[in-house]
Amino acid sequence: MPARYEEIAADLQKKIKAGELKPGQRLKTEKELMAEYGSARNTVRDAINRLKVLRLVQSRQGSGNFVVKQPELFKITLTPEKETGFSGGEGEAWTTEASKQGRDAWVSSTKVLIEQADETQSRELGINEGDDLILRHQRRYITDEADEDVPWSMQTSYYPFSFVERGAAALKKRQDIEEGTMAYLEEKLGIRQDRYTDTLWIRPPDEDERDFFKLPAESSVWVYEHKRTVYDTEDRPCRYTVTVYPTDRNEFVIEARLPR
Repeated sequence: MPARYEEIAADLQKKIKAGELKPGQRLKTEKELMAEYGSARNTVRDAINRLKVLRLVQSRQGSGNFVVKQPELFKITLTPEKETGFSGGEGEAWTTEASKQGRDAWVSSTKVLIEQADETQSRELGINEGDDLILRHQRRYITDEADEDVPWSMQTSYYPFSFVERGAAALKKRQDIEEGTMAYLEEKLGIRQDRYTDTLWIRPPDEDERDFFKLPAESSVWVYEHKRTVYDTEDRPCRYTVTVYPTDRNEFVIEARLPR
């Protein structure tokens, strides 16, 4: 049987989700909740703390506890669109997808590093462990209904350093590559993406992710980690990308046509 505070928290959560308690509305006082649920003060406090962990309620000093507005879900289509060949989490496709959902999207300045490939990166890019690679990292935002910028994802892409040596010098520059890195690689090196493989799972956020996405320290909101390896027309890996999304504001869509 659940503890009494869990029952109270579940009932209040149900009221929040049903709209009986609306965003910005103040909860009843502890004394009023004690009377309503016939429970001790500590039990009611535990229930409220549970709602705080779930990011459903927040305290305002001297004013009480208030219902928190939940982030608007953003749909990310993992299958490629016809126009660009990209899916909603990358390149032009993610800004296009944001526009279709009535949202604006923008990215931070690009952080560029030269690192030595670890075991995973070397395997995914088909290079030796310890070989140099280019790391390009961006933090990405979308606007919500109130026209506020919401941290949406963190994306890091890795490329063999040999691409720079062959003439793709823009990879090691900090400015964004407007046409997209794959379009740039096709123009400079004749590397054309042909297919990709995806891996997706859920895990607790690390400290940097909690800070950027403004997640509670209790890690009640986890993150999706989406890993994609892109292959060219010669079936050689040419890009390895890791994108992190908070689970409270994103959902994924995979479209498929059945064989006939």
